[in-house]
Amino acid sequence: MASNLPHLVIHDSLQRQKVAFVPLQPGKVSLYVCGMTVYDYCHLGHARAMVTFDAWARILRHWGLQTHYVRNITDIDDKIIRRAAERGEDIGALTERFIVAMHEDEQALGCLPPNEEPRATQHIAGMQRLISTLIEHGHAYVADNGDVYYAVRSFPAYGCLSGRSLDELQVGARIEPGERKRDPLDFALWKAAKLGEPAWSSPWGEGRPGWHIECSAMSTEALGCAFDIHGGGLDLQFPHHENEIAQSQGAGCAFARYWLHNGHVRVRDEKMSKSLGNFVTVRDLIPLYGGESLRLFILSSHYRSPLQYSDEALAAAQSSLARLYTALRGLERQTSVPELGTDWKERFLVALADDANSPEAIAVLFDLAREINRLREQGSELAAPLGGLLRELGAVLGLLQQDPDQFFQGETEDTGWIDEKLAARQAARARRDFAAADLIRAELEAAGILIEDGPAGSTWRRR
Repeated sequence: MASNLPHLVIHDSLQRQKVAFVPLQPGKVSLYVCGMTVYDYCHLGHARAMVTFDAWARILRHWGLQTHYVRNITDIDDKIIRRAAERGEDIGALTERFIVAMHEDEQALGCLPPNEEPRATQHIAGMQRLISTLIEHGHAYVADNGDVYYAVRSFPAYGCLSGRSLDELQVGARIEPGERKRDPLDFALWKAAKLGEPAWSSPWGEGRPGWHIECSAMSTEALGCAFDIHGGGLDLQFPHHENEIAQSQGAGCAFARYWLHNGHVRVRDEKMSKSLGNFVTVRDLIPLYGGESLRLFILSSHYRSPLQYSDEALAAAQSSLARLYTALRGLERQTSVPELGTDWKERFLVALADDANSPEAIAVLFDLAREINRLREQGSELAAPLGGLLRELGAVLGLLQQDPDQFFQGETEDTGWIDEKLAARQAARARRDFAAADLIRAELEAAGILIEDGPAGSTWRRR
């Protein structure tokens, strides 16, 4: 870590408190995050996890830590099999289509790609090795139908992450029809083949992996038997992450040292999810608000807090982002003068050092934008270098990297007609034909184009 930066503190879900972050290897961080199950488009809940851990990776790197970020893709799963059957579509074609869509959404949200993105179907052999080790260690058993189950009661530390006791879990637990497990608490590591489902050869017969074993195998294969941080949504804490700990430690791995969980996105006080049908997809929202506005909306709440979705909240984030870009508009691009922005920079970094407190850090960006506007009104030459600082700090969170005019004008195939209208309006004003100039302004406004007149001439932006 660079000597001039405050020490990073993170909230470790396992210890249930904020702790000083100390990586296994000085100067390096290993980060694993549970990714998408690719049977549908990403909704805003998925976007929150994407943006949250992209921000964490950016923050860790800003602190001078060489960060190896791994996020998996689940491309074989009960939901995927059902969706492919419903649509009469090949499973490989379906998952590939939604992987492409996920990457498009990720790019629109300003997320950098992870260093590695392992797919479950590419790591079947590693999962089988892990299952064999668990059987040898007495933590797993083979049922008479070829299923393999993890024996939860064989792992005394089960419940350490979620805080749930075995007695609590026993209440309501049951063995579903067709299951061959010995105890209702046990969970599947390997599922015997069923007619019409994908299957792989194994020591226990044809079948496919259970969901939980995937991440234990992929994380340790990518990052080793012990790594720094495991992240994911709060909904994965139990049972998925709890089961990962049982599997990995049961096989002799120390596994993750710190656990980070982002909170739910909520719609009218309910968690946003596909199962409840109350979700909105990223690709539906981006044309309305823009990817960077969605990113600001997500980062404006602390990653561990619930995020309340509404159209009004997204519109407010869009307006807030426009205020930041307004402060940058028309300023010559400059690198910041270090001594000039010391106070803002210190406040910004102190906020992020405190468990990635992005709302507090973003508040600093708005304070800085107000100061830039004040200096610009005074005609001060200090506005431009402070604009450089605003871009520099925004970049730590993946914000404010567009050209301001491009942000305001938006994505469009042909803006030449707008420029032609502006030139015609300027000519009308020059000959003092203000009625013609007003007609052109009204025509542009009807098309959603707002004109802003200033000392340097007229500019435009989309409504």
